[in-house]
Amino acid sequence: MTALSRLILVGALLLGAPAWAADPTVVRIGYLTRAEEPRIPLTFLEPVADDEGVQGARLALADNNTTGRFLDIGFELVETVVEEDGSVADAVRGLAGQGIRLLVADLRADALLEVMGTPEARDMLVFNSRAPDDELRNERCAANLLHVTPSRRMLADALAQYLAFRRWSTWFLVVGRAPEDAAYAEALRRAAKRYGARIVQEKGWTFEEANRRVDTGHVTAQTEIPTFTQAPEHDVLVVADEADAFGDYLPYRTWLPRLVTGTHGLVPTAWSRVHEQWGATQLHSRFERQAGRWMRPRDYTAWMAVRAVGEAATRTRSGDAATLAAFIRGPDFALPAFKGQGLSFREWDGQLRQPVLLAGPRMLVSVSPQPGFLHQFSELDTIGDDRPESRCRAR
Repeated sequence: MTALSRLILVGALLLGAPAWAADPTVVRIGYLTRAEEPRIPLTFLEPVADDEGVQGARLALADNNTTGRFLDIGFELVETVVEEDGSVADAVRGLAGQGIRLLVADLRADALLEVMGTPEARDMLVFNSRAPDDELRNERCAANLLHVTPSRRMLADALAQYLAFRRWSTWFLVVGRAPEDAAYAEALRRAAKRYGARIVQEKGWTFEEANRRVDTGHVTAQTEIPTFTQAPEHDVLVVADEADAFGDYLPYRTWLPRLVTGTHGLVPTAWSRVHEQWGATQLHSRFERQAGRWMRPRDYTAWMAVRAVGEAATRTRSGDAATLAAFIRGPDFALPAFKGQGLSFREWDGQLRQPVLLAGPRMLVSVSPQPGFLHQFSELDTIGDDRPESRCRAR
């Protein structure tokens, strides 16, 4: 065999070799969610999705494995879906029995608290990728619970900063009937006080939502909403409708020609398809190829949770769950998340500090924190609970 032939043979063997030359260390990440009826959107422009959250986690798993193969570290996602009337506590026990020590919890607050109350969860690092409830970051916090999704106070503060920046200081607040609407409204009241805004009037939504697809649906809304939205002079109408029952009916129908913002109109959010800065279009395109739809905030936060584990493994060159958990909670952790800077967790309440997008229906309007809102440590800590405000004692 000539020297050239030997070189060709060696090259062919190398190119045909598996991605991992030896058995890699495998990091197993649990993903826990509960089955529920998919949310039916008010518009056919938004498709019904029954796979929110998990699609983001799966994309992050692929991203982790792309990088991890160079370090002989592999990642596995162990997905568990609890039935609507099933026990999340039993699911956690099952995951613990499989050796899971890193858990992404795509759960509402009540189910998440049930998880955190199990003895098995005490040995896990749990990522809250869905529940925005402020009490989870305060009175009901836990030392091993990290919050990847923004809190309601973060979202409200991000919006209030922008309104203050524009000097729109008088608000008319409309609140829905669901418990989560009341919680969002409370965060808005706090933000108004914090940033010098004044709520000139607050009204609860009392109408039964009309069927907008009947022939006279727009007539009913066009008649009722102007009368309902009569209020003292105000700069903006702020709506608290997390349940998505009526908020989309308000724009263009208010008594005064005013901007609608809050949960509808101009929306503070962790993620939006209109976000194109800092390489976000690359993440959008990869997600859409995988899922066949746009990435939603719940997908994005699950993606960040799984990516946090991957980033820690890359930085520490370790697959040990305890080592990764310690690094993620430490001062050297920074997660690249297509928001222009590395993101880290607040040590006082476990919240991931992050910029919040202010998104319109077709365009990104702004990103908070806004210019001029300064902080001695990080401007990101001007939104949400800062250290002196935190009532978390478990950390």
